Order: sequence, then structure tokens, then C-alpha cells
Amino acid sequence: MLKRVVPIILVAIVLSTALVSAAPKYPDRAITVIVPWAAGGGTDRVGRFVADRLSAELGVPIAVVNKTGGGGAVGHGAGARAAADGYTITNLTLEIANMHWLGLTDVTVEDFDPILQFNEDASAVMVKADAPWQTIHDLLDDIRENPGELFFSGSGPGTIWDLARIGLLHSQNIPVDAVTWVPTTGAAPSIVELMGGHVHVITCSLAEAASQVESGDLRVLAVMSDQRLPEFPDIPTLKEQGIDWSAGTWRGFGVPKGTPKEIIETLETALAKVAASEEFKEFMAQTGFGIYVRSSEEFREYMREQNDTWREVLRVGGYID
Repeated sequence: MLKRVVPIILVAIVLSTALVSAAPKYPDRAITVIVPWAAGGGTDRVGRFVADRLSAELGVPIAVVNKTGGGGAVGHGAGARAAADGYTITNLTLEIANMHWLGLTDVTVEDFDPILQFNEDASAVMVKADAPWQTIHDLLDDIRENPGELFFSGSGPGTIWDLARIGLLHSQNIPVDAVTWVPTTGAAPSIVELMGGHVHVITCSLAEAASQVESGDLRVLAVMSDQRLPEFPDIPTLKEQGIDWSAGTWRGFGVPKGTPKEIIETLETALAKVAASEEFKEFMAQTGFGIYVRSSEEFREYMREQNDTWREVLRVGGYID
């Protein structure tokens, strides 16, 4: 009996080893990166650069597909519903933390396993160079003393730059309707409105107004980041001026919930190399985008914090109950 058992055990070991060695190594075929925003925009440019470098790290082709619509809902939804096998990655943006509160989708941050955050662009408070306010406190005091007289802009209602403005005012116990929000289609037209004297203040990223700031046409009263931005070291943060508020947009990669841990680890290792590369740093500097790296678990906790933060800001702003 013993003589028969030993060969059977040996056969089982051989078969088990063969099956393990036959298992395909991830990745062994092309990967798709879904960008929830239009081609040519900021998210698309950053996403395509990162995808190209990630392709080189992984040794497989990566195709970038723009799935637009619904304020980011279409692309994020497609990414969340994809197979959890590591072959569909979504370029996650801040909207994943607020669009479901607005009823645009039922997809939330919990529908993704984050891989790595690689970007963050803080909002800034900007006025014309000849404006009477020299500091953020000058501006806030004016709003308190003259409610309803100042016009703000930055983008459409309920978008991140509007929410950044709402959060700032609320943090200082100033009613959000103490200023009038003038909606536009984005930061660029808002800058035109400010330069033309049609609004008094704009809130948007410094990257979007860099040329006007560097030329001296605009004055930046504060940036809504935790620390000063390396590319604008002379501009103070709100926090160092005694205002506990930060806000901005961000980007990172994620995969559908339930993706195997070993696949996430492979992707995170490769993405971390991309984010640490000189090529990435040079690209982000040239295009004006900020670099902020959070690991998969740090990114998960940050997205959850953002989910709660923007719910409250949307409520304060009157966009939800």
C-alpha cells in the first residue's frame, strides 16, 4: 500500500506545481485606463502621461479611453462596473467624492480600491493687482461689513472652485450668500471676468492662472493647501494666516472593488516608480500641476474624508438637504 501512496503524492505535487507555473503572470495583456473627462483637458493630459509611463513599467500596452458625461459620472461608473481583474484602471478625480451627493450617480468612493494618488491642485483666492485687499483678512472683513456687494467666480455652481469658496466663508462664520457667485464654464473664462472687472474675486488653482500671476496682473491672497506650494513659495496658505480650511482638486488611479491584493500591489509599486521619476516631476512642473503622492491605503482614507467633507459643504451651500 505504501508503494502505491508515494507515487500518488508525487503526482499530486507535480500537478500542483504545474498549475502554479501555468498561472498567467499579471499583467499578460493590454490594460485600459478610463479617463472620465474630455480629451485635451487637465485630467486627460496627466492621465495619458502616467498611463504611458506605467505601460513602460509593466511591459504591456495601455489604452486610454475617454468616457465623458454626467459631470464625471459616466466614466467613474464604467470603471466601477468593470471586471475586478486589474485590466481596467480608472483615473479617479475629486468628483467621485461629491457627485453621488448631487444625485448624479450611485457610484461612491467605496466602489473602488485605490492604487495611488499622484496629484493635488489647491484652490487659491485671487484678485486684480490693483484691488484694495492686501491680505485674505482684508477681503473677509470687507465681506462682513458689506454683504452682498462682492462678486466671486471660478467655474460653475457646485463645482470644486465654488465649493472651495463656500468652505472658506463657512469656516469664518460668514454666510455663503454674503457674496454672489457668478457661474462660468471654467477657470479660464472666470479669469477673463476678473481681468475685465466684472467680478471681484476668483477661486481656482494657481496652475490655471499662473501666467497672470507671474505677469503681475493678479494678486494671490492665499492658497488653500496645507503647505506652501513649491512653485509659488512666496504665497501664504490660509492655515498659516489662522484659517483652518483647505480645498482643491486631485487625481489618482483606482481599480474596481474586489481586485486581488497582489494585483493592486503590482500596480502600486509600478505607479510609485512613475510618480518618483524625474520625467513625471518635469512634466508636472511644465504643465503647472501639483504633485501629491498618497499610497493605496492613505488614498483610501483620504477619499473617505473627502466624501464626508464635500457632503457638508454641499449642504452648507444649499445644494443638498
